[in-house]
Amino acid sequence: MSTKTAEAPGNPVTPVGRKTPAKARILRTELRRSTALWLGGLLLVGSLAGLELMSGPWTKGAESWTAQWTSTAWWHRFLLVLLWPLAVAGGAVQGLRDHRSGTSELLSATSRPPWHRAARTAGASALTLSVAYLLVFGYGGVRALVNDGYTGLSWLPILLVGALAMVAGAWLGMGVTRTLPSALTPPVLAVAALMSSVLLSDVVLKDVVPNGIMLLTPSLSLVHSEFLTVSWRVNAGQALWLLGAAATGFLLLVAGKPRARLLALLPMVLGAAVALPVLPSDPERNYVVDTAAAELVCDGRVCVTRLHEQRLAALTGPAEEALRLLGRLPDPPSAVHESVDAWPRDTKRPRTADVVPIDFEAQALDYTTGDESTRTLLGGAGTAPCLEAELTDPTEEELRAYDETRVVRELAARTVAAAWFTGDLKPLAGTLWLRADVDALTRPAWNALRALPADEQRLRIAALRTAALSCDGDLLTVLADGGPR
Repeated sequence: MSTKTAEAPGNPVTPVGRKTPAKARILRTELRRSTALWLGGLLLVGSLAGLELMSGPWTKGAESWTAQWTSTAWWHRFLLVLLWPLAVAGGAVQGLRDHRSGTSELLSATSRPPWHRAARTAGASALTLSVAYLLVFGYGGVRALVNDGYTGLSWLPILLVGALAMVAGAWLGMGVTRTLPSALTPPVLAVAALMSSVLLSDVVLKDVVPNGIMLLTPSLSLVHSEFLTVSWRVNAGQALWLLGAAATGFLLLVAGKPRARLLALLPMVLGAAVALPVLPSDPERNYVVDTAAAELVCDGRVCVTRLHEQRLAALTGPAEEALRLLGRLPDPPSAVHESVDAWPRDTKRPRTADVVPIDFEAQALDYTTGDESTRTLLGGAGTAPCLEAELTDPTEEELRAYDETRVVRELAARTVAAAWFTGDLKPLAGTLWLRADVDALTRPAWNALRALPADEQRLRIAALRTAALSCDGDLLTVLADGGPR
């Protein structure tokens, strides 16, 4: 059977019934003639270059951008401090197209509504920016899966609000430039967007500008903990504001009269008015513990969080051995549980006598063998450190309160306590940078303890455990004199 074709002089033969849909042809033409593809490509390359080629906190530790999907989405939002001004500037350049070509009056005289053509241009930019933004997340997400990272669902609103921010920025740039068609408008908008993003970050004006105003910029702060996620109030408030900004940008793009342009500002104003009461007033409430990631998964008496479920099998043997050795003490702990970073920062982790806490990063358990893991869990007779050996992203108050001498003395006491259970004095994991100072104290304390009768040794380790649970007193002093009985 022959295929019918449609022929016309000077035109190629096209099979009947195989015509490209009109909407697809229009979109393809718009992508080819507008800045949408260039803007999307610039976003894609710029994001990957920043995250992969530049060294920063997003490449290190448990909070790295390829550790889990929430961190991937969060660090990408952190980059919006630079990417959002880029979207605004790219949209502004696109908004000048009709003015540069001198077709504004001609297009305004056509019978088709202005929003038809505006929708094609805005839609092309929205498509390329969204696809580029999602591709960056997809790349990081695949890397996280390869690293056995946690997926969950808390990343989804972070990602969607970020994509919405890019679209809203581009549309707002288009609308403003259509209203003020000058070659100076794109650079002025780019500088204004960049200045507002930088100044409203949580570094520059955090003590001057209210938190709600600061959250009107779509970029997020550094990732404080792998157990945190963005609160629903931040996601909801930013989404409302960005939807209003996107609507204003589109309405400015189609407005032809001054009154219409004034009315076009209404969605952005209403969006901000609705968003500000929703956004948290306290910066510490911008982020919350991800309850799904912090959920405990257990194998007998040993439990880790859902975030670190893949580490449970390797930890169970050393943890059970630590519990067996701790059984030499009166009222020994009965379980080993991973502890979750406390948030807000001024809250303290609960300390219970019946549980040995685990902190994979602080205790460097990711890099230990079975015996080393057991020794680490026995540090301080199965207690968490009272003092931070190394401060990560410290506040000014934490820096002022930091006392390296006290830290060294506590580490020495915790090392001696672990050695009492194993019978072998060895350094604890994760204390390399203080090793020389700690070693100078551990050997004398260890020799003094071993010189005592066995029952007295047991009583002093029990007293050290009691003091460590309440963080009361100097642990090395307690080990030397036995403390209160």
